[in-house]
Amino acid sequence: MSFTDFDTLSSSDSFSKPYNSSVETGEIIFRPVYRDHVDDAEDLARLGYKQSFHRGLSLFGVFSVSFSVLGLLPSVSATLNFTMLSGTPGMLWGWLIALLFVWCIAASMAELCSSMPTSGGLYYSAKVLAPKGWGPLAAWITGWSNYIAQLSFFASCVYSLSSTTIYAAAQYDGSDYEIKQHHIFFLSFFFIVVLAFMASLPTRIIGRVNTVFTLLNLVSLFAVVLIILITASLRHGFNNSKYVWSHFNNGTEWPQGFAMLMSFCGVIWSLAGLDTSYHLVEECSSASVNAPNGIILTAVVGGLFGWILHMVIAYTIIDFENVVRSRNLWVVYLSQVLNREPAKAVIAFTVFSNFVMAQGVLITSSRIGFSYARDGVLPFSKWMAQMNKHTTTPVNVIVVNCSITVVIFLFFFVGQCAIDAVFAVSGIAAFVAFIIPIGMRAFFVKDNEFYRGAWHLGRYSRFIGAIGTVFVLIMIPILCFPTERHPSALKMNWTCVGYCVPMGIILLWYATSARHWFKGPKADMPGLDFPRMSSFKSADVQHEFSCHPAIKGY
Repeated sequence: MSFTDFDTLSSSDSFSKPYNSSVETGEIIFRPVYRDHVDDAEDLARLGYKQSFHRGLSLFGVFSVSFSVLGLLPSVSATLNFTMLSGTPGMLWGWLIALLFVWCIAASMAELCSSMPTSGGLYYSAKVLAPKGWGPLAAWITGWSNYIAQLSFFASCVYSLSSTTIYAAAQYDGSDYEIKQHHIFFLSFFFIVVLAFMASLPTRIIGRVNTVFTLLNLVSLFAVVLIILITASLRHGFNNSKYVWSHFNNGTEWPQGFAMLMSFCGVIWSLAGLDTSYHLVEECSSASVNAPNGIILTAVVGGLFGWILHMVIAYTIIDFENVVRSRNLWVVYLSQVLNREPAKAVIAFTVFSNFVMAQGVLITSSRIGFSYARDGVLPFSKWMAQMNKHTTTPVNVIVVNCSITVVIFLFFFVGQCAIDAVFAVSGIAAFVAFIIPIGMRAFFVKDNEFYRGAWHLGRYSRFIGAIGTVFVLIMIPILCFPTERHPSALKMNWTCVGYCVPMGIILLWYATSARHWFKGPKADMPGLDFPRMSSFKSADVQHEFSCHPAIKGY
């Protein structure tokens, strides 16, 4: 399937030539997906894995979870401190420009997903595409960076959900209530228990629930936009277009151009969940087609809706300087534009969207943890890789991820700068994981060495991947810059420390131990003999894999 045609399967890839595999160790080199049909269990078998999940997610189902993870309302409200760094032009031009580069990353990721549709996702792709001898290290860095991103992302979602809920309740109940950190901690613990239960439900139920949640999420987004536009038009009207699109307001001590680049960070934080569809690929029907489409739909729909919401804010904001100087930019903005009751309604919609977002992130992180445990990467991998017999979901991984999140929450009691340092790593960790396999595909793997899936970018594949990779390499250090030239400890951006310290420990573990036993993704079907597909007719290959006992019946 080409980039411009979502519905027509390619007939040019009637067979693919696999790499070699090791039966003795179970190590995966690469077994590309066969492309005269879409048979999910057989596709997964060629990658070295047996079917563990029930494939109950349709295209809309996998898009529902992925779109929920974006959480546009809470994401946009939480990143206004970035997008407003260059004034309203930074909110509009900055978002659009950065979005074009993020779309390049999404397109390249979708192509890898179609070629290698396993929940290991970027981690598996990094091993396959790395230069000879570098595969294990590439997979190790990609996998752990992605796992750190998911854990910190879930923790930040739950913290945002709890803090928004409790501060909103304190503000609108009319009482003089002093909020303490342990109040947020225990409310967060309650939300974690509820979210863990929901993420442990059978995939079929999760798909239905997220379909409803996504529809309500979209309704919430439309409702917020309408409430703000209608109230603003009745109260004070809209800002002048020339002012909105051209009046820069540098909120940093850096040059205006650099401030614009810093405003790109809002797009990166908001779209850090682009890989969600990739990690749900083993629960998706027609995975090599629907999962890549889910990635693209998430990037396009989420990116455009986010830009529209920023446009609404830019045209209705009253006192820009007052909002930028406040501790909670979203609440202060709403207090300027809306009356009391409409503001309460918008906050309620934001809280609901935040809950949906947290639930989607936990589902994704549990699938990532399961795929890594299946390959023996994580401590207690054998126990974590066990699938619950009743729900066919990785309940053990969900328990571990939630427990780690509770430990992360202990940083609440250290101070706000420590909380920001822990939670801000999600963006940088996610995009580091994104560009490792995408960059290797763009710069090290030639077109005739890459075996395309049904969804591909054709001859533009390496060019698009290179654009996305260069963009992320430029943005990663910018994500770590403070807004001041000589910041104090409390004004310092500690993102680099929050990411580099755990990754440094993980790399030290690899250098001292893991490099001796970690060889990359492992097959859980090591006894399956994979022929050179190019030497067989399609019917012969189809029959051999269909009759194998490990995949028969799927």
